[in-house]
Amino acid sequence: MPAPVRTKAYEQLEALLAERILVLDGAMGTMIMRLGLDEAAKRGERFRDHCEGDPDIQLVNFSDLLCLTRPDDITQIHREYLAAGADIVETNTFGASLVGIQEFRFPREMVRELNFAAVACARQAVDEFNERTPERPRFVAGSIGPTTKQMAISTRVDDPAWRAITFDQMVDSYYDQVAALVEAGVDILLPETFIDTLNLKACLFAIERCFQERGVRLPVMASGTFGDGGGTFVSGQVVEAFWNAVNHVPLLTVGMNCALGPETMRPHIEELSHVATARVHCYPNAGLPDKVTGQYNLGPAAMARLVGEFIENRWLNIVGGCCGTTPEHIAALAEVAGRVRPHEPAEQPQWLRLSGTLPFTQRPDSNFIMVASGRTSPAARPSPG
Repeated sequence: MPAPVRTKAYEQLEALLAERILVLDGAMGTMIMRLGLDEAAKRGERFRDHCEGDPDIQLVNFSDLLCLTRPDDITQIHREYLAAGADIVETNTFGASLVGIQEFRFPREMVRELNFAAVACARQAVDEFNERTPERPRFVAGSIGPTTKQMAISTRVDDPAWRAITFDQMVDSYYDQVAALVEAGVDILLPETFIDTLNLKACLFAIERCFQERGVRLPVMASGTFGDGGGTFVSGQVVEAFWNAVNHVPLLTVGMNCALGPETMRPHIEELSHVATARVHCYPNAGLPDKVTGQYNLGPAAMARLVGEFIENRWLNIVGGCCGTTPEHIAALAEVAGRVRPHEPAEQPQWLRLSGTLPFTQRPDSNFIMVASGRTSPAARPSPG
């Protein structure tokens, strides 16, 4: 089987990233909240009676549906980010995988419909801007969220071996979404906000399967989310271990998003820029939300000052915003990004690099290494009583 062929957009992005820092858009959810839509407005006429009377099914919490019920609103949000200086806009498909839509009791065929509709919204806005300024191409990134299912830990206190979903089931769920996004015409695939590296690996596996079957390779941005302790929230991998876990995949960029804001993200992004041989991206929250008002505490100027330090230290190739950010935040970040040369990926020796929650590197000068299963033989186990 011939190797998958890179798309034209892949080649364009590689050339642009060698020249400058690219700008990703900001929060879709924040902009949707500005619309002030209630349950009825989000459902529209088509989904007015969907699971009617079931208090557990609140479609106001499923913003991806707006690509079908209010596509003009979603397209306008994309336009606003592009006008603010974004080079890349994300589709409104964070929860549009099979696992994601099953929470709202939608059938499997809705995966394809939602992703196609979302790509159409983003593509319309991007094509409008590309027609006006063809010398500055813009791109559509297909957003793929982590889902609420995790594989690294059990969610049953009395059964640590229990998992809500299997690896193969997660791969199948992601494959449906990836295939729809690719067929609908995205330029980039963006698995994002992953707190469980095993979920991310399932997504990357599904992406590679799709590329091999279709004979085409799109650029992939892989984005994890880290806490103030320096590890992913569920799988607990520190930054270098996270990189070791995904560095076998051809990535356009690796990076971080969401989390607790740029101040918390700073040391993790710095470390990633030193260990990753791929380009680096980040798009943090605008700080933390106020417990009373729900408003995030970093305005555009403050956000640009903090993230601007990442840019000026040349840690980044792509920068943008996550929760709480707006076109005003993106405009401020774009202004800073336009003044600085992009990050040069790290060069690392070709050594064996493994990871659990911590990284392990086998160097030429490594001493004797014992590998054990961690199990004891029956004879070595203590007898009862």
